[in-house]
Amino acid sequence: MSTEPEPTEKTEPGTREAAPQPEPEDTDGEPGAEAEGRAAEAEAEAEAPGSDAGEGASGESGEGADKAQLSEAEAELAAQRVERERIARRKAEKKGPVESGAKLSGKAADLLAAVRAVESGAKPAAAVFGEPEPPRRPAPEAARPRPVSAEAERVGAGAGAGANSGGGAGANGVGSPVGPGPEVIETVRRVLAEGGAPEGLAPQVAAALGEAAGDELRADPWQLLRVPGVRTEQADGFARALLGAQCAPDDERRGRAVTVWLLEQAALAGHTALEMPALTAALAQRGVPDTEAAVQSTIAEAEALVFQDAIDPTAPEPAEDQEEGAERPVRILVGLERYALAEESLADGLARLINSVPKADGSAEDWERAAASAKGSAAELIRATAAHGLVLHTGGEASVAEPAALLEAARSLGLRAWAATHSPLGLARFEALLGSDGDATAAAQPVVTVAGLLSGAEGPGRDGDGAFDLDVLVVLDAPQLDVETAALLVESLPDGARLVLAGDPAVLWSAGPGRVFADLLAARICPQVASRTPDPGPLGELVSGIGIGELNKVEAPGKEVVIVPVRDAGEAVHRTVQLVADSVPRAIGVPAEETQVITPGHGGAAGTRALNAALKERLNPGPGRFGGFDPGDRVAYSPTPGRTVPGQVVKADADGLHLTCAGRPVVVPKERVEQSVRHGWALTAHQAVGGRWPAVVVVLPGDAAQALSRPWVYTAFGRAVRHLSVVQGADQALPRAVAEIPAKPRTTRLPTLLATPATG
Repeated sequence: MSTEPEPTEKTEPGTREAAPQPEPEDTDGEPGAEAEGRAAEAEAEAEAPGSDAGEGASGESGEGADKAQLSEAEAELAAQRVERERIARRKAEKKGPVESGAKLSGKAADLLAAVRAVESGAKPAAAVFGEPEPPRRPAPEAARPRPVSAEAERVGAGAGAGANSGGGAGANGVGSPVGPGPEVIETVRRVLAEGGAPEGLAPQVAAALGEAAGDELRADPWQLLRVPGVRTEQADGFARALLGAQCAPDDERRGRAVTVWLLEQAALAGHTALEMPALTAALAQRGVPDTEAAVQSTIAEAEALVFQDAIDPTAPEPAEDQEEGAERPVRILVGLERYALAEESLADGLARLINSVPKADGSAEDWERAAASAKGSAAELIRATAAHGLVLHTGGEASVAEPAALLEAARSLGLRAWAATHSPLGLARFEALLGSDGDATAAAQPVVTVAGLLSGAEGPGRDGDGAFDLDVLVVLDAPQLDVETAALLVESLPDGARLVLAGDPAVLWSAGPGRVFADLLAARICPQVASRTPDPGPLGELVSGIGIGELNKVEAPGKEVVIVPVRDAGEAVHRTVQLVADSVPRAIGVPAEETQVITPGHGGAAGTRALNAALKERLNPGPGRFGGFDPGDRVAYSPTPGRTVPGQVVKADADGLHLTCAGRPVVVPKERVEQSVRHGWALTAHQAVGGRWPAVVVVLPGDAAQALSRPWVYTAFGRAVRHLSVVQGADQALPRAVAEIPAKPRTTRLPTLLATPATG
């Protein structure tokens, strides 16, 4: 299995390449990039097959007899649209920029001056790069989204998996058309055929460009880059076929399209913005002759935003009498508007929580009695929540009992307290910690998924102002929050509510852009409670050591940890099937259906595709008559990119593929099966985040070395509850990854926004 990112080579337009096709996913390397050439590496990682951020593309359809009901994914997308419209409206109401007070010179001043001149209308886009520094864009005012429509809130909790924020392109509002009509698609199809591109891309192009897609694509062939999976060299070949001799490397349209495309690739790799040197270096690698002009044009056309952020936001401003040239160091960032507004909205909402007085439900004495009845770190967590609007809680798997104690304490005091998990698997585990009786139904439990809470399909619903109808919200698996999801959650909290973000900071970060939990921990703007509850047994000892960079040999008298050495990928597949089907059930007592295989990537001789094919042949052989699936197949369902829900195939009919996911029925329309359902005996570590299984088999073939990192190993090994088998073919790459390869950095603006006092 190859996990090497595709090299980024300088490509001149006019060279015909293979017809553009959306790329499959093959690697599960953690999104991110190194400091030098981050944009190029981010783009390579996003293109490299297997990035979980690219998995799945659609929310599930309505289920049951009432087909007219909106799906959970559609309901959440509608809520997101309302939020983005609100942010845009607040932004438009601002009367002027907020001065940052930073002094700039050189290229930074030139670029920022260009934005001011163009946005004010003082100069045309072609004549800028030479005026004084413009201020940073103001953050939007804090405001909550309006309530989701009643129709959206009618979505039943039976819809198994929700949509991750920012998941689909072109979210439609409630009642709006599903997509462009057949005439638009046919027009696009003809343009694609004329340029030698696959006509099957027509629906995606039409969805990306809208009703005038055909005309836009003919006028600017590089708009083909808006289709996920299309690369620059493929768009160049298409442009050459349409434009002929008019196609040139310095075409302004190409520079803009490649700039936006690089920012999108960076977002897939986890960045919310890129530093200017990284962006211009990536543009140069993609054959853009005048990189500064390309960025300038993109900003002038409002396709990207530029920011100046102090490198140390806490440093004082230079005094007026200081000699010229003394200035506070800043960095220049360029990002897409959707992520910029989400980060600013999130920072504003967090400031509101921190500065507001928590709702006075329960006296100080009541809270103290609840804390006194708890033990250790749970008592600290209860006391911190009593006095603050925002609290962070960190710890391993065993520490989840502490948020459970907090939730029960808050509800005993009469507060409307709810918990939200990343996945339905995590939801079931947390419900078990609450000690409910056997007659309690899932609907009666104060535990929901994040997606279900945002869409209105689960949880307390919203009040007349659009805020969640609750007093305390505990969000588990907090490292999985991307900036857009986090912004929606925070802005939906009512004044006086308490928010507790809990999670293990050592696991893989979110599939979407940002590193919200890590940024908040680093900012130290609110109380942080670190659990002192260790994960038990040999597995807990092993995973705890990995978290600090040590791969220790642990004593496992009950065969809790077993290492299975292999020579090559073929042997790795053979031994994995043997472990799942025979050895683990016989020696450990865990049946095959409760054993999960985890591997670094989708492609290659020991990736999820190969492993799933071998496991299906052994555990559930069949002809795959339902689009490659048979009843009883284990599957991984991705209602939206980056969000995976394990399930099982029940049947298929005219409505689509029927699954059961975490005990809930799901119907996937047949046209969405290929892009959103995979076999699921084997998953990647990103897909497995949020879930735990009695037994886990981690497969590390020799060619997986490039994909390994400490967070990956920590996450994969930490999914096991009773038994872990490691099919080891990576030799010294495994201990080296644990000791030397931390999480790849992500460029975000949240730390600066949290450290900068609100203005206006």
